[in-house]
Amino acid sequence: MAPAKRTATSSFASRVREVRSAHEKLLRRRNPVDFSWDNGVYERFQNPVLTAAHAPIEWRYDFDRATNPFFMERLGINATLNPGAFLWKGKVCLVVRVEGYDRKSFFAIAESPNGIDQFRFCPEPLDLPEVKPETNVYDMRITFHEDGWIYGVFCSESRAKKAAAADLSSADAQAGMVRTRDFKKWERLPNLKTPSSQQRNVVLHPEFVKGQYAFYTRPMDGFIDVGSGGGIGWTLCRDITSGKTGKEEIIDERAYHTIKEVKNGQGPPPLKTRHGWLHLAHGVRGCASGLRYVLYAFMTSLDDPKKIIAQPGGHFLAPYEGERIGDVSNVTFTNGWVELPDGTVLIYYGGSDTRCYVARTTVDKLVDWCLNTPEDGLTTRRCLDQRLALIRRNQQILAGKK
Repeated sequence: MAPAKRTATSSFASRVREVRSAHEKLLRRRNPVDFSWDNGVYERFQNPVLTAAHAPIEWRYDFDRATNPFFMERLGINATLNPGAFLWKGKVCLVVRVEGYDRKSFFAIAESPNGIDQFRFCPEPLDLPEVKPETNVYDMRITFHEDGWIYGVFCSESRAKKAAAADLSSADAQAGMVRTRDFKKWERLPNLKTPSSQQRNVVLHPEFVKGQYAFYTRPMDGFIDVGSGGGIGWTLCRDITSGKTGKEEIIDERAYHTIKEVKNGQGPPPLKTRHGWLHLAHGVRGCASGLRYVLYAFMTSLDDPKKIIAQPGGHFLAPYEGERIGDVSNVTFTNGWVELPDGTVLIYYGGSDTRCYVARTTVDKLVDWCLNTPEDGLTTRRCLDQRLALIRRNQQILAGKK
C-alpha cells in the first residue's frame, strides 16, 4: 500500500508538535548529581541547567504557515551563558545572557523551582532601554541594594570611537546600569563613569560604604588588554543616578605565574557572613590552547569590604570534561550565585561561552575553604613546602602520633 500523502498543512502541524514535544522533554529533564566528581567543597551535576535549546521555540521559529511552510528556525539561538542570579517569590531566577546566531546578546529571565533543573524562560526577554552608540550587552550582575532598588550592572559594548574605518574589531567596554523593583519595569541609568578608559566585570556592593555606593571594578586600557589595570578595583559613587565615581584603587592584584596572571575580575556580588564578605572571581592565564578561565574565592572584611582577609591559593572551580568545549573553549565564568534560606549556595557559571552550569555548596564550606586553605606560595619551593607540611602532618595523624 502506498504511503498516505502529507499535505503542507499536516506536515507543518506535525513538525510543530514534534518540536514542541522535544522542547518540553528537555525542560522537564532532571539533573542528577555527578558522583564521578568529589572534592568535598561543592557538587557538580550531570547536565547543564540551560542551553540554547532551552530558549522558547516562539523566540526562534515563525509560526505563520504562509511565511514559514517548513517550520524553520528564523532567529536562531547560539548560546545561553553567564547568568546573574537571585531569589524571587520562592523561585531561583537567572538573568541569562542569550546570544543569537547574529552574535548579539540580550537578557532573559529563566525560573526554576529548585535551582538545579526545570528552568523555564519567561515569555519575553528583558525590554531594556538602549544607550547610544551601544552595540551589544552581556553578563549582568544582580544586586539587591540596601537603598531598596534592585540593580543590574552589565557590560555595554560599542565600536571604538577612534577606530579606523577598516577596523571592525576594536571596541569600547563600559559598565551599563539598570534598576527595577519588580523585574518587569527597568530604568536605564547612565553608564558608570570611572577614571579608567574602559570597564568590564563591574559589580555593585550590596551596602553603602561611608554613605556612598561602592563598586568592584576591572579597569582596562583596552577592550581585551588590561594593560595598567592591574586587577580587581574598588571605587565609590555619591550619586548612582549620575554614575560618576571617585578614584579607583586595586584591591586584588594580578600576579606572575598564577591563575590570574593575564587578568581577573569580580564575579557575583559578595555574600555577607559573620566571618566576612565571601567573594567569587575569575582568573585568566595563557596556555598553549589559548586563555584558560577559572574561578577563585576570597574574603574581605565586614568593616572594610575592600580589605582582603583570606585568599586561598589556586582555583576554586575550573573547566571539567564537557564544560571545556564550546564557542570559547576552556572557560568557566561566573557572575551569579544565590544563598538559600538553609545556607545552601548555588553557583551558576558559563561553560566555554556556550551553556550554563550549576555547582552546589554551603556558606559554611565556602568560609572554611577561604579561611583554612593556604595562600598561593608564588614559587615552587614555597608551594612544595606547603604540600610537604600537609603530607607530614597527615602521616603523624594516621600513625596516631597527633
